[in-house]
Amino acid sequence: MALSRHSGVLLHPTSLPGPHGSGDFGPAAYHFVDGLVAGGQTLWQILPLGGLGPGNSPYMSPSAFAGNELLIDLAQLRQAGWLTAADVEPDPAFAAGAVNYPAVQRFRMARLRLAAERFFAEARPQARDAYAAFCADAQAWLDDYAPFMAIDKHYGGYGKLWQDWPAALAQRQPKALAAAAQSLADECNFWRFCQWCFFSQAAALKAYANAHGVEIIGDMPIFVSAHSADVWANRQLFDLDGRGRPRVVAGVPPDYFSATGQHWGNPLYDWPAHKKEGYRWWIARMRASFALCDIVRIDHFRGFQSYWEIPADAETAVDGRWQPGPGAALFTALKKALGSGRRGAQIIAEDLGEITADVRALRHAVGLPGMRILQFAFDGHVDNPYLPHNFEANTVVYTGTHDNDTSRGWWQSLAAHEQDYVRRYFGISGECIEWDLIRAALASVAAFAIIPMQDVLGLDSASRMNQPGCAQGSWEWRFNWQQVHPWHAERLAEFARLYGRLPQAPEHAPAHPAH
Repeated sequence: MALSRHSGVLLHPTSLPGPHGSGDFGPAAYHFVDGLVAGGQTLWQILPLGGLGPGNSPYMSPSAFAGNELLIDLAQLRQAGWLTAADVEPDPAFAAGAVNYPAVQRFRMARLRLAAERFFAEARPQARDAYAAFCADAQAWLDDYAPFMAIDKHYGGYGKLWQDWPAALAQRQPKALAAAAQSLADECNFWRFCQWCFFSQAAALKAYANAHGVEIIGDMPIFVSAHSADVWANRQLFDLDGRGRPRVVAGVPPDYFSATGQHWGNPLYDWPAHKKEGYRWWIARMRASFALCDIVRIDHFRGFQSYWEIPADAETAVDGRWQPGPGAALFTALKKALGSGRRGAQIIAEDLGEITADVRALRHAVGLPGMRILQFAFDGHVDNPYLPHNFEANTVVYTGTHDNDTSRGWWQSLAAHEQDYVRRYFGISGECIEWDLIRAALASVAAFAIIPMQDVLGLDSASRMNQPGCAQGSWEWRFNWQQVHPWHAERLAEFARLYGRLPQAPEHAPAHPAH
């Protein structure tokens, strides 16, 4: 996949403004697209759109296919007649600058249940037909996800995993599943309704962005949560013990982010089993991702060459070992099934971390662009691959990612001699370091340049999105429109113009949605 010159902004929808405690697919998302257009930007990168896992992480979803119900815009459900004005009055517990996840979860899920009840009782035939069509199209994964969530609500809670359910349900015995489907039919239908709402709204937002010349870059975690519909329904594809629990788990060895490595806890794949079935599950997963976005960033690409295997009972990632991944075979299967290039699967490889020559060789062999992070560039070595003079053109450059500090926070944490190196390299004063790095990214030879919204706004470490290895306090940041000024878009547009990243004008663009 060869990239052409574009630039854009990294912002997860939960970080958008909005009245219901977290950002969603409502008016603020459309307004954000309008802001990208005003700033000459053609890319909107987001984090994974799946449901949240422990610590509110979008990288530990209960499904590799289902969307996060908390992103559903409640105002659109009110317009459909399934919620009232009183239902969507904001909760006083909501904060403008951060997501209070417990409060948001209580508020939004209660409203979604109200909307589902009214939909099934009162919906017009057109809406019912659209719902039925979605359920039929998504049956391959939805018929696992809906009962998984329903059974989990009935038998789960208090830290229980699906392996703790009654044995007949954990083992997916047909009679037990049929009985659960009957007794929990309303609950299963609720989860189907939520997914219909999610995918309908996501598709409308994507269509609006595309019509205005903006493409969405999605994010696919390489691994899935142990407590997920995927593992429950596809035990043969994961490295599990006889009880269905992970025998070994995923993570990375000690690195830039953590002296003890990162112990993610995800189950690892049984790659020979995936190969035997022609990578069917991966093809379906990738196809589902492209229903939500135009380009997919695959997280932890190096795990496809070799992955860090940690004993399931280990407390840290230190005592792991490298094991071989599927290599090029997986990507050959994806390309054959989905195509490549502008009309096929457009994929970015997240090639950060401990990258060996073998990992680089795999990325080049399968033709994927990699990533460069400016914050990683200044270790004093002129051959550092993150320094702009070492970039290759088919690359995506970031000032920082969701795992990094903001550029201002990073700068403030540097020692004096490190700041001096950055000043001398770019020929800058460093007084407005975030815009110095933004300029450097857009001016570079890298085809794509992506800037976190926090850097556009010049925010410090208090606005960091995630701190790897910290289980609490991440993923909560939100901005508000008072922080955004016309000069932000003007300066982005000027840089895009100067450095050859201005978009081609779309042939036609629909008006802003009525909502």
